Amino acid sequence: MRTIEWRNGTVQTIDQTRLPTETVLIRLKTCDEVVDAIRTMRIRGAPLLGASAAFALALTAYNSHAKTVERLIQELKESGEKIRRTRPTAVNLFWALDRILNKVETFRGDVNDLATFVIEEANRIADDDVQANHLIGKHGAELIKNGDTVLTHCNAGALATVDYGTALGVVRAATEQGKHVKVFADETRPLLQGARLTAYELMRDDIPVTLITDDMAGYVMSKRMVNMVIIGADRIVRDAVINKIGTYTVAVLAREHNIPFYVAAPKSTFDMSKVSSEVVIEERDPEEVTRINSKRIAPADVNVFNPAFDITPIDYVTAIICEDGILRKQDFSKLTT
Repeated sequence: MRTIEWRNGTVQTIDQTRLPTETVLIRLKTCDEVVDAIRTMRIRGAPLLGASAAFALALTAYNSHAKTVERLIQELKESGEKIRRTRPTAVNLFWALDRILNKVETFRGDVNDLATFVIEEANRIADDDVQANHLIGKHGAELIKNGDTVLTHCNAGALATVDYGTALGVVRAATEQGKHVKVFADETRPLLQGARLTAYELMRDDIPVTLITDDMAGYVMSKRMVNMVIIGADRIVRDAVINKIGTYTVAVLAREHNIPFYVAAPKSTFDMSKVSSEVVIEERDPEEVTRINSKRIAPADVNVFNPAFDITPIDYVTAIICEDGILRKQDFSKLTT
């Protein structure tokens, strides 16, 4: 089952806030419902945000009563602005919106044709993501030897994409090739995507996984318990990889222990128009840090700094795995939008 699908005028997806204890499917009927699901983290993961943005536009087209192409285009642009305001850091969301909105500007046909086109284009974006993830897995599996142990951070699996996953897609592909691969999963505070989602995915697929707290990664590396790090990305810019908070710490530890640090991401995550200083790093609700499951774990009114992402300089990255292959340090200049 795909993480997100178009179902006869609705968008079906998994409520990721309910995992791992419950698998709850939600059906979203309007663009505003998708926007709310993104804001509340029921939908998360950079490639999945791209597909979700596309499907939100598809819902706008499906539900529109516009009588002219011009009016429908205006409604799509208005929906696009709502979606852009949800999460500022992951570029896939903006990439998907621009892909559709740029195409509708030159569309030739009547209003019904345009609505059909937007829905079909959203489905193509979803299909393209699945294909890209499988290619990432195929290329990345070349880096994994039988018996290797991979450390990962946050969740870059099927739940963060339309299907299969990026970093976990590499692990899946190696496993499908018959290699025995183990995974150490950082819990990933404050929202515990590693504990709740990555561990869930790997256990569901019978891939051996050991959960550790974020501050155990250095000890695990010092004991040579992992052979490599593979993470996903929310945006790759000219000078850095931007990913879930804690990634930079893992990268520094990997360099100190001479452990390869790989980034697995589709080209929709590349943003070669920017450097890291130009990217907005999302800051989230302080209660994500001060509470767990609504229970307070910190003093009331304590000051909180809660960035959702951090910035890893490109020099810390051994290679980037994308659908086109493995880009090593000498290849980074080949990155294109």
